[in-house]
Amino acid sequence: MAPTRVAACHVASHFFSARKSIEKAISLVHRAAGNGANLVVFPETYVSAFPLWSALRAPTENHDHFCQMVQASIYADGEEVQKLQEAARVTRTVISIGFSERSHASIACLYNSNLIIGTEGEIAVHHRKLMPTFFEKLTWSPGDGYGLRIADTPYGRIGGLICGENTNPLARYSLMAQQEQIHISTWPAIWPTRIPKISNTASGPSSPNYDNILANRLRAAAHCFEAKCFGVMCSGFLNQEAIDAIIAGSSSPQIIKNELENSPQGVTMFLDPTGTPLAAFIIENDTKVQTHTDFLQKTEDILYADMELEQCIEGKQYHDVVGGYQRLDVFQLQVNRSRNGPAVFIESPSTER
Repeated sequence: MAPTRVAACHVASHFFSARKSIEKAISLVHRAAGNGANLVVFPETYVSAFPLWSALRAPTENHDHFCQMVQASIYADGEEVQKLQEAARVTRTVISIGFSERSHASIACLYNSNLIIGTEGEIAVHHRKLMPTFFEKLTWSPGDGYGLRIADTPYGRIGGLICGENTNPLARYSLMAQQEQIHISTWPAIWPTRIPKISNTASGPSSPNYDNILANRLRAAAHCFEAKCFGVMCSGFLNQEAIDAIIAGSSSPQIIKNELENSPQGVTMFLDPTGTPLAAFIIENDTKVQTHTDFLQKTEDILYADMELEQCIEGKQYHDVVGGYQRLDVFQLQVNRSRNGPAVFIESPSTER
């Protein structure tokens, strides 16, 4: 089996612009495909924003931002997705992309979602994040188990979870139990949990911010080790356009600006089936020269890695947690993969007289 070349796009979206974000995504898909990529991955809610304002500003300041977020969100069957489907079909690539999803049931119900689009342009997996994490609850509704599926593609069996879902052992196990070979974990550019304050007490400064770099890698590596699969960690990139949009209308713009600029940026990297970092590289667009890079963090680019999927087999001798290293008579997991909706409408048949 030929190696699968994965392209992880460590990039910023066009904040609050679905059209521009999709145009940029399609351009990156064609660029990655031109460099031999089989699978092209985008970060969490690449289309078209991650609601960092909810972490740093009072909810009473964020009504305009929520309205903008709704307008910048897209339907899973809308024209923006159709353009991505066409890009996948033309380039013969698999595309994984995070997006803020609008609901047909409500004009302002949103989901934190991810699509895996197959090489024929088909929607292979449509997943809605099971539970919005922390401040995300102010923007997104809880999803369901419908998207806990694996995309069976010519380039491997591909699954994925969104950000904090990679902390959920049952969600991860449900993907392991479907012969997952490549696991995609998507992340925001930063994850602020507190605004550090200088303390005047003898104990010194307050606790530091959440170390999303360490936390993300721990979760992704644990999954790879347990599933004996490859891992794709794909984080967003925070640019000035996003910072300006987030602080707009704030009563404390400088404090929020400082926190946005000083929070640790997420990393994009690859892991092998032991959880060890996988050799990665960037490709110069003009010269096609490959340059070794362990990860991307503070610059926008596409990171590439070649994955020999046969390497997923050997580790199963030691810990096949859905096979020989599991007690199926002791433990049983039931996963409800129905799609939840707010109402079920039953139409009575018409009666002809």
